[in-house]
Amino acid sequence: MNPIRLLIVDDHPVVRDGLRGMFSGDANYAVVGEAADGAAAVALAERLRPDVILMDLHMPGMDGVSAIRELMKFDAPPRVLVLTTYDQENDVLPAIEAGATGYLLKDAPRDELMRAVRAVAEGKTVLSSSVAGKLVHQVRSPQREALSHREMEILRLVANGATNREIARSLFISEATVKTHLLHIYEKLGVADRAAAVNAAYQRGLLHADRKE
Repeated sequence: MNPIRLLIVDDHPVVRDGLRGMFSGDANYAVVGEAADGAAAVALAERLRPDVILMDLHMPGMDGVSAIRELMKFDAPPRVLVLTTYDQENDVLPAIEAGATGYLLKDAPRDELMRAVRAVAEGKTVLSSSVAGKLVHQVRSPQREALSHREMEILRLVANGATNREIARSLFISEATVKTHLLHIYEKLGVADRAAAVNAAYQRGLLHADRKE
């Protein structure tokens, strides 16, 4: 049986070294390349044609989800197993929707990761238990109406600590209009106040904190 050809994508050299060492010690796997960002991953995948790509999500330049979308445009797309630290819905859902076959967290035991790579290579979907729970919750949760462009503008300003008066001045609208928009935002997000709205927006991926793995 031919070894499973792997491409490792992560912006941390230590992580890449660890994964390469793990798989290089097993004849059933062959690490054919490494990349530190999504753009390099797509270019290498086109040239090397790996069976499975271990894909980080949060990287400088092209992120993991964008890279997955590009990979899915190939005539014969490789299987992608996301390997990341994050298991929030706003990380999981975009990756799965983009075309990832599996999603594991970086704290997964070695044997679990090895089995996951083989399963993904065979076209099977592999999800960590926490990720599976997030997907079930998303499916069961009622879908609320999307926020409008103006509502998102106001929500971003609220998240930055702006008062109603400051928001009104910034957007050239009245404070009464700001309050009306806020009420609509609360209703759509299913919350009752500013702090809860901001928290819900981060959880759902409407707002993104500056973060790095």
